[in-house]
Amino acid sequence: MNQTRTFLLFAWIAVAVLLFMRWNEPTAVVPAADPTAAAIPADAPPVLADDGSAPPTAPSTGPLPEAAPAPVVVETNARTISVASDVLDLRIDTRGGTLVGAELLQYPVKKETPDVRVQLLSGQPRTWSVAHSGLAAVGGGAAPTHEALFQVEGGQTAFRLADGADSLEVPLLWTDPATGLSVRKVFVLSRGSYAVTVRHEIANRGAAPWRGFGYTQLQRAIQGSGGYSFTNPETYSFVGAAWYDPIEKFEKVKTEDLIDDGALSRDATGGWIGMLQHHFAVAWIPATDEPQKFTMQALAGNQRYQVRGIGAAFEVAPGSELTREVRIWVGPKLQEQMQQIAPGLNKTLDYGIFTFIAQPMFDYVLSPLHKLTGNWGWAIILTVVIIKLALLWVSAKQYKSAARMRAIQPRLEALKERYGDDRNKYAQAQMELFRKEKINPLGGCVPILVTFPIFIALYYMLLESVEMRQAPWIGWIQNLTAPDPYYVLPALNLAVMYLTQKMTPMPGMDPMQKKMMTFMPLAFGVVMAFFPAGLVLYWCTNGLLGLLQQWIMTRRYGGATPAKAAAK
Repeated sequence: MNQTRTFLLFAWIAVAVLLFMRWNEPTAVVPAADPTAAAIPADAPPVLADDGSAPPTAPSTGPLPEAAPAPVVVETNARTISVASDVLDLRIDTRGGTLVGAELLQYPVKKETPDVRVQLLSGQPRTWSVAHSGLAAVGGGAAPTHEALFQVEGGQTAFRLADGADSLEVPLLWTDPATGLSVRKVFVLSRGSYAVTVRHEIANRGAAPWRGFGYTQLQRAIQGSGGYSFTNPETYSFVGAAWYDPIEKFEKVKTEDLIDDGALSRDATGGWIGMLQHHFAVAWIPATDEPQKFTMQALAGNQRYQVRGIGAAFEVAPGSELTREVRIWVGPKLQEQMQQIAPGLNKTLDYGIFTFIAQPMFDYVLSPLHKLTGNWGWAIILTVVIIKLALLWVSAKQYKSAARMRAIQPRLEALKERYGDDRNKYAQAQMELFRKEKINPLGGCVPILVTFPIFIALYYMLLESVEMRQAPWIGWIQNLTAPDPYYVLPALNLAVMYLTQKMTPMPGMDPMQKKMMTFMPLAFGVVMAFFPAGLVLYWCTNGLLGLLQQWIMTRRYGGATPAKAAAK
């Protein structure tokens, strides 16, 4: 197979594979004007457990701290308070201490409008998404569930991380005078972190033990589809539920599966539950040593869906205190930070079928090169150079074969004239000539088989890695994950493909076939014009280096007709 045929075959296979993978991926749900969504009330949560029962076992509580005096509280009615760190702007409803808003301060929706930022949680009906957490009493009774009214210590309505401070605490209080139970629910935000700690400080000042369990849950409206666009990853990236535990590992579930198949459940220790969307995730992370009952289900007539974790029961003796902590990740899919927060949390970023290539390439090649250059565009170019050097010996054989093929092209044309329409004799004579000149007509296929998975892996890296989201390169390329606005890179890429074809022999082709082969780079170049600029940059750099290498090989091996061919 000569180089042009190999190259163009790869090009069309790449497009076909990408289209096939996107066709079979779940269609994302995006905000749309859905009149039924307005009927979803923000204060109508489901029951805590599907069967109405509490978890059957209780872990050991260990030593308990001494009781602390109750703080002064001035709030009496439910309200929403504002809490901001350097990376998060949260809204907390004092009814349940529920997270009803989360804005990412460093991630605008569009680069052109930096003041309009990504919101992962929202109390608005059309984009409704909330994060509940609470405690429930075994067998019923008073408890600070996500429906209970909390009070803000000090009566503040706004909290902000102070300059120079590393963390911010937001304390809420719930009390039940009848049982003597009080719970201090504290949200802890840390500088530069998208992981928020939610701490329940439980004090039992009554005469009887209190037995209960903790739970966390995420609920989101099922929104209308905004359609499909091959060039807009927002329309086909996964949006739905996910969970992880060390035994059954990571699994993501489409909302339509929850509607069609009903509720799902699994028992887990050391896992997490979450909701995913393109580039971002919200996930509750319970204590690693606490057994959990994870569930997923569609709710409210399939208008919304939920993921939930229910912890094991525990007991707080009279006169004792107990502290429980859970964490919630509200932010971008930053792989390094997520891996430090919880095992498997970085799996929320899915590179598709070539994850085994994409993940190490990102971790050990692209990311270190970005740290070295400070620019993702230059990191992509250097990645191509490294790949080219690694495959130099393979490419050398490919281009050497192409150069020698070009040198014997007059002989092939003579054979074609000699045998005319007798294709069998022509093919036999052609293969005999290849054998004598030691030319492998399939020599161009091997590098393609190696570079094709790398191409697809990089495609997913550019689309899914939030680190490269809206990242600039130089000049007019201010967003590597969007198409080139002026089509400079696609035009350069098309020119490289055309020159590569011109330098490549096409033996045995009739004039019509040659015209078709000339047209194919144009067609593929047009398709590439709508790909992310970072991917076209990779492809263009790869093509330029290949063209240079082919030119060198042609001058070295293709300057004269091989001796055996000339002697005939």
